[in-house]
Amino acid sequence: MNILVTGGAGFIGSHIAESYLKQGHRVSVADNLSSGKEGNLPPGAAFYRLDILDPQLEEVFLRERPEVVNHHAAQIDVRKSVKDPLWDAQVNIMGTLSLLKWAQKYGSHLVIFASSGGTIYGEEGILPFSEESPPSPKSPYGLSKRVAESYLGLYWSLFALNSVILRYSNVYGPRQDPKGEAGVVAIFCEGILDSKPLTVFGDGTQTRDYIHVFDVVEANLLALHLEGHHVLNIGTGIETSVNDLIASFEEMLDRPLPRRDAPARQGELQRSCLAISRAQKELGWTPKISLREGLGETFRWSRSQKEMQG
Repeated sequence: MNILVTGGAGFIGSHIAESYLKQGHRVSVADNLSSGKEGNLPPGAAFYRLDILDPQLEEVFLRERPEVVNHHAAQIDVRKSVKDPLWDAQVNIMGTLSLLKWAQKYGSHLVIFASSGGTIYGEEGILPFSEESPPSPKSPYGLSKRVAESYLGLYWSLFALNSVILRYSNVYGPRQDPKGEAGVVAIFCEGILDSKPLTVFGDGTQTRDYIHVFDVVEANLLALHLEGHHVLNIGTGIETSVNDLIASFEEMLDRPLPRRDAPARQGELQRSCLAISRAQKELGWTPKISLREGLGETFRWSRSQKEMQG
């Protein structure tokens, strides 16, 4: 297949592009490198440095004729979305609409869309959240992802453009930048390697569903074979608190880690966890990498990057 990966120089997108290439697909990447890194690009992928809002994106579709569009380019910072909702909507809603326009015009048959399980569901309802749980986004970012999802459903209804929406939980793993598209695992790895205390906001009991990026990649591989319109949670179904996460690092390293207490962050979700039975049924997918295994691999990668930097 010819596959276009937007955001393919980023943390998650680069792993997906690499895996598609290994499967024998032709891969092109569109990324403006605002958070992605050119060094993440897999050899063999055609690279277009441009924004998804750039009118020249049509030239990429004209030249590459992608059968599949894997859409990972996004504005992902919740705090930035609160500060500038208009910019968040331009990237996440208008950018997605731009892709859908060209995908329809140039004959793409499937769009795979990276959405956000945590921010779309909010905190209302019973955990773990299923795809039937009512959306309750608490930030412009969550709302923009939800609106983009709705457009994908509409394009399926109006134009029979197949779509798979993957609602990720908290993704972690190699290539996650602690200073850019950061998650707490990447931040903690950096803190440990720099011998700095790990900052705990609030009492550390807030929970997340941590999914390794390689399991996310597997879901994106399996999604290539779906037709119709699908909304699927991609997580583990397991809640892990910040305190438990630090305890896992301490067990792995066999030593206590210093902590620094900080006030709870306004608007932060207290608990988040995703039910994954639908993805197991419709994709034949299940996460394979345990948190302990994934933390060890991620820490070793972070250490190797630190050593390379001197």
